[in-house]
Amino acid sequence: MKGKALIAMSGGVDSSVAALLTLREGYECIGVTMNLFGSDEAESKCCSLDDVLDAKSVAKKLHIPHYTFNFKADFEKSVIKPFVEAYERGATPNPCICCNRYLKFAALFLRAKELGCEYIVTGHYARIEKTGDKYKLLRALDRGKDQSYVLYSLTQEELAHTLFPLGDRTKEQTRAIAEREDFVSADKPDSQDICFIPDGDYASFIRSRTGKEYPEGDFVDLSGNVLGRHKGIINYTVGQRKGLGIALGAPAYVKEIDPQSNRVVLCKNEELFTYELHADDFNWISGEAPEGEIECDACVRYRGVLKPAIAVALPDGRVRVRFKEPQRAVTRGQAAVLYRGDEVLGGGTII
Repeated sequence: MKGKALIAMSGGVDSSVAALLTLREGYECIGVTMNLFGSDEAESKCCSLDDVLDAKSVAKKLHIPHYTFNFKADFEKSVIKPFVEAYERGATPNPCICCNRYLKFAALFLRAKELGCEYIVTGHYARIEKTGDKYKLLRALDRGKDQSYVLYSLTQEELAHTLFPLGDRTKEQTRAIAEREDFVSADKPDSQDICFIPDGDYASFIRSRTGKEYPEGDFVDLSGNVLGRHKGIINYTVGQRKGLGIALGAPAYVKEIDPQSNRVVLCKNEELFTYELHADDFNWISGEAPEGEIECDACVRYRGVLKPAIAVALPDGRVRVRFKEPQRAVTRGQAAVLYRGDEVLGGGTII
């Protein structure tokens, strides 16, 4: 046996195949499903009873033990609460990053240690490579499924004890394996990005969690001239065009959301572009911030395109990123992730 591995099994096809491949590699495996949001939440598609049963079905077929752990309180504290607070600040968060950081590679990491497991295994499409005494996080070979963007917070210790069996496979290959094994999850569709808001109505979700009503305010242009009335700042994000409910005779886009004045600033498309951003809460995967300016590629949204940039770690821990060409709709609350070739150098939250 190569060691004991805890498999994070969501009930989907990716984690099911990851469990199979890890078992075939000679690891002693334990399957775990994290109950994060729960079937008691109305209309939730996250951590449903069906998902748990699907994970148990695969574990039974593989003859490995399976457990369900209740992490609802952790999920509420580390994912839901920051999600709501970000929208109230006029930012647009990525809850998948928080879930990976604080649940799958923090809370679950500790649980794995308690169970005597040396490794955590997930169905993420990404790769890990050891060079000398350092671990590197790399993009998946299947660029269309690459999930390295949401994994930038991984530390050297976590990388040393994590396995990504799907990193060098395509989604088609993964499904083919699941079909051959007759897994119940073989034809299960991919989960959506924000699993706890299945209908995509973020504003209604936020109001239901806070019990607040968010007041109307002014739409203004870049000069501060009033253009109309908005329906509450939680309804908008930078770059948004649809659903503004305002007719100006020309396309208008959200440029900025100011919670202090309760104003939403609108602009023309060409005014959405910027050369520079700052990111805080930055994690350098090597464990050390580089000195001086570094040439890299940067990505400012999930599934976004990598663009050439110059980055520099500032004395206060923030990172300044300057693009060689202007980027559209750089959004507060999203992540700026830096790459050098396939390697993820690190990432942080755009401020």
